[in-house]
Amino acid sequence: MKKIVALFLVALLLMSCLGPVALADIYTISLIAMDSMDEHWGKVRAGAEDAAAELGNVRLTFDTPSTKVDATIVQAQLVQNQIDNQVDAIILAAASKDALAPVVELAKEADIVVILIDSGVSTNSYDAFYATDNAVAARLVADEMAKRIDNQGKVAIVNAQAGAGTTMTRENEFKDHIAVHYPDIEVVDVQYSDGDMTKALNIAIDIMARYPDLAGIYSCNEGSTVGVGRAVEQAGKAGEVKVIGFDFSDDVKELIARGAIQATMAQNPYKMGYLSVMGAVDLLSGRGLELRDVDTGVTVATLDNLAEIQ
Repeated sequence: MKKIVALFLVALLLMSCLGPVALADIYTISLIAMDSMDEHWGKVRAGAEDAAAELGNVRLTFDTPSTKVDATIVQAQLVQNQIDNQVDAIILAAASKDALAPVVELAKEADIVVILIDSGVSTNSYDAFYATDNAVAARLVADEMAKRIDNQGKVAIVNAQAGAGTTMTRENEFKDHIAVHYPDIEVVDVQYSDGDMTKALNIAIDIMARYPDLAGIYSCNEGSTVGVGRAVEQAGKAGEVKVIGFDFSDDVKELIARGAIQATMAQNPYKMGYLSVMGAVDLLSGRGLELRDVDTGVTVATLDNLAEIQ
C-alpha cells in the first residue's frame, strides 16, 4: 500500500512539473493569405496544415479576405484581430507591401513571431520570409516571351494587385529586363485585374482590340493568367498572341494543353506553407533559423514538361 501511495505521489509530482511545459509547447499560429479563390492559396494552406499535423503541437487557423475587393483593408484587420487574440505567430501573404507594414510592426511590438510568405512588406520587422525569388522569375518570363515572339513585337502586361510587393517586382523586373536585352520588344500597356479571372479576361479582350498586332501578354498571377488565357481563346488568337503567365493550377494546366498559354512560372506554394509553419515553431521553441529569407523555387512550365509539374 505504501508503495502504491508513493508511486501515486511521484506521478502527481511529474504531472505538476510536466503539465505547464506541455501546455507551453502548444503554439497558436494564424495563416492569413490574400484570398481563398486561387488554387495557389489552397496549396499554401495544405502545406501549412501538413506541417502542423506533423508537428502535433500547433493550433493552425486560416483566414483570408472574402473577396478581392478592399482586400488590403480586410487583411490589415485580420492581422489586428490576431494581435488582439495574442496568437504566438502570424504567417502573412501581404496584399500590399506598404499598407500592411504598420500592422506587421504592431505584431512584432506585441512579441508575436511574424513569418512572411509569397509577398513582402515595407518593413524589416519580421522574422522570416519564404517566397519565390520574383525578380529572377520575372526575368525568366521576359526571356521566355522574347523566345516565343522572335525577340520583337508589342506586348502587354495584365498584373494582379497594384502595390503588392510580389506583383510589382514581377512587373518591374520584366519591363527592365526587356528594355535592356530586347530593344525590339515594346511594352505597350499595363493593366491591373486584382487577380480576378473575369476582370483579367475583359482587360485582355480590350487590349487585343486596341492592339490588333499584339504579339504577347504577360500575366502576373494565377487569376490573371487564367483570365488572359481564356480571353485569347475567345478571341480566336490562341497561339497567335503568346501568353506567358505566373502560377500553376488545373485551369492553367488545361489552357497550356490547349495552346492558349505557352508557359507559366510554376511556384512552390505548398513548400511556402510547410516551411512557414516549421520556421515559426523553430523560432517559438528557441531553436532559431539558419536563413531568414528563403527562395522556395520556380519552374518554367510548358507543354513539354506539363506532366511533370504538380
